[in-house]
Amino acid sequence: MKSTYANRGQAFEMLLNIINTQYKNQQIALINKRPTPVKILKSAGRRITQAHFDVKSTVDYDGTYKGKSIVFEAKSTEKPSFPLDMLAAHQLKHLIDSDKHGAVSFLIVEFRKHHKIFYCPISFVNEYYIKAAAGGGKSIPFVDFEANAYEVKQGRVSLDYLAIVDQLQGLGA
Repeated sequence: MKSTYANRGQAFEMLLNIINTQYKNQQIALINKRPTPVKILKSAGRRITQAHFDVKSTVDYDGTYKGKSIVFEAKSTEKPSFPLDMLAAHQLKHLIDSDKHGAVSFLIVEFRKHHKIFYCPISFVNEYYIKAAAGGGKSIPFVDFEANAYEVKQGRVSLDYLAIVDQLQGLGA
């Protein structure tokens, strides 16, 4: 199947939804998938026949963990690097603003070819956006993720990204 904007990363998103349900069922955290705001233009009975995105969405997920607000965007790529244009400017701004207000803000990036998933603090991603704006590269190489981000491993759930939040925030497991 040809990868389109609509279907790339859907399997990864489904996996994160399962993980977040595991966190909820174990009473570890409450992390929600944010719905994309859609304006319905036409409907036939209970079926939507025409709609469009109402406003730009902010990020994929938000919630609460150990009294801290959590906000993150999830991305999946087949490429050997993470293209910065996969994260929209308004999403980056939302993550940075949330971080400034005390939220734990990050990106979770799946590299499908390498079968690896990384937790990336928003400060890590923002450094590359600043460099790109000054004429630098337009992507983050996989090796930079290996050196500067945190690989998500199995723990309390199948991919325990909150274990990295514990590590970085000093929250303890």
